[in-house]
Amino acid sequence: MAEKDKYADEIISDDELDGVSGGSSGQTADDSRFLNVLLQGRDWQPERYGQFRLKMGDYDGEIQNAWKSVGVDAVIRTGNILGSGRQNTYEINGEEVSQYEAMQHAMNVVGRHLKTSDWKW
Repeated sequence: MAEKDKYADEIISDDELDGVSGGSSGQTADDSRFLNVLLQGRDWQPERYGQFRLKMGDYDGEIQNAWKSVGVDAVIRTGNILGSGRQNTYEINGEEVSQYEAMQHAMNVVGRHLKTSDWKW
């Protein structure tokens, strides 16, 4: 089988496609929505941002501060309307973790566990 045909039947998700075509705006939008609900009533509660609004403004620092308040060192790379080309990164105690692991850690720190449907609306 030719190398180019090897992956012909694989389908990628919208999230994976966003990572390929436009950087991390979808990932950052999920971060803001998740942290907005998780941190309700706390000092570092970020706003809820959609991808377009994130690309039109500079909200990365706000989201990084919210992550930091729950013990996650995040590097947010939303970029501009053209994208950043790079995904966000998350670290806990100096170890790189996935976005999912960062979310699990944040919920444990706050003592509030959310389902995706609680924040992704």
